[in-house]
Amino acid sequence: MDEQKLRAQIGANIAAYRKRQGLTQAGLAEKLNYSDKAVSKWERGESVPDVVTLMGLAQQLGTTVNELLADPNELPADTGPVEKTMERVVQRTLKRKANKNIILGLSSILVWFVALLLFVVLSSLEIPYTWLAFLYAVPADCIVMLSLRSAWQDFRWNRALISGIMWGGLAALYMTLLVLAGINIWKLFLLGVPGQIAILLWFRLFRSGREANE
Repeated sequence: MDEQKLRAQIGANIAAYRKRQGLTQAGLAEKLNYSDKAVSKWERGESVPDVVTLMGLAQQLGTTVNELLADPNELPADTGPVEKTMERVVQRTLKRKANKNIILGLSSILVWFVALLLFVVLSSLEIPYTWLAFLYAVPADCIVMLSLRSAWQDFRWNRALISGIMWGGLAALYMTLLVLAGINIWKLFLLGVPGQIAILLWFRLFRSGREANE
């Protein structure tokens, strides 16, 4: 099977399953953190989503990757070499994804374990406000997740993680000043407004550049 035919049948399947789910191109794009232009290009066969995005598509459309790769105009038959290769790639990707999720989970547990350890040790020494350790664990956890995902070239959650670092850090700093110095600087959170806008604009620019290269 040539690449053009494979693109066409993947696009036809995406369109068919999308309509079956009652989704518009814009609605599906929003769920995948893509633009409706990218979905339109997939359905027209002008480009093909990568394996990870293909798995996300299958999940959102209530089907499997194999079904998205299948020829909608043919009865089930022996799988061709392209489909077999894609299936093997998908299986390997799923295994790597499972391993990465375990690493992410263990890393997150380690962060909160350190926070709990600090809380136990410092509270045992009768140091007040040791619960602040848990507040600082929020941005710390986001930093660890961001570092791991970026190292794996997985940028899907980076926007939320960077926002978590910013707002979590501001909240921890605010509570520290409030309980230790009695200073109520609520205006500190105003710094997060331009920061959040900058984050949204940056990732919009990043997404537009990624889709232009497809």
